[in-house]
Amino acid sequence: MPTHALGTAHRNHCPNCLWSRHLDDDTPGDRDAECGSLMEPIAVSVRGDGEWVLVHRCTGCDALNLNRSAGDDNPLVLLRLVVKPLVQAPFPIERIGLL
Repeated sequence: MPTHALGTAHRNHCPNCLWSRHLDDDTPGDRDAECGSLMEPIAVSVRGDGEWVLVHRCTGCDALNLNRSAGDDNPLVLLRLVVKPLVQAPFPIERIGLL
């Protein structure tokens, strides 16, 4: 993967597993978080311009953070996050009356 891919200059997550560490509190780069726990990638959001954003939840304090995806992020892991709600619905699918 190229080291000059978009979003790699100020990376805050692992490009292979997409996990991060809870370092920033209110402002990206502030390093004010006292928690320091691991941040699990739980979802992908898409901005209006089409940019993918990782949603991380702290395993220590349950804080949620949004982090820009990077051009060299593992595409398979990104796609797994995208389809996760389809394969692991948060409610019984049969309750919506389609099945």
